[in-house]
Amino acid sequence: NLAVSLKMGNEEFKREMQIISIIKLYELGKISSGFASELLLMSRLDFLDLLGKYNVSIFHSGLEDELEKDFSNA
Repeated sequence: NLAVSLKMGNEEFKREMQIISIIKLYELGKISSGFASELLLMSRLDFLDLLGKYNVSIFHSGLEDELEKDFSNA
């Protein structure tokens, strides 16, 4: 019913809910941007760009740790 009220097909609605869920997990610091992008089958840069479309900052409380981890893996 929600998909119909949003004027979305079932598959489009399913993908939208997947995207929103993963973005929220990222925003809460539960998953990294790298893992989020893997889950959504996109590059990390595309995921970071997607955050802007949903008005979610790329900066969150766990970002410093994530950046340090990225630098040590480079």
